[in-house]
Amino acid sequence: MTRPQKQTLQDHPTMPGIERLNLRVSNMINHPMAQDQRWVTIHRLDTDGDREWHEVMGVLSETDGIEMTFNEEDKSVTLKWEASSEADLHVQAHDEFVIVEESAPF
Repeated sequence: MTRPQKQTLQDHPTMPGIERLNLRVSNMINHPMAQDQRWVTIHRLDTDGDREWHEVMGVLSETDGIEMTFNEEDKSVTLKWEASSEADLHVQAHDEFVIVEESAPF
């Protein structure tokens, strides 16, 4: 009986760097804490290529309502934004999500 061969990293499809960076930045911006405070700091990782980093920063700089601050000390970027509408200011609680205490039927 033959032994199964180990798969190498080359056997698995990898996500291109630009997609990986886009996903990371999007997840950071959409994080509930970032949405609540209306800012987030994005740190450039060693795995972020120059071309990918500049492309994503270019798209962000062209986005209306986003203020970008480049932090020279740690090469990070802080994004700040305002609430886009009155509905964004506070999360509305729906009745079906409110916990109701009921006495046990027994």
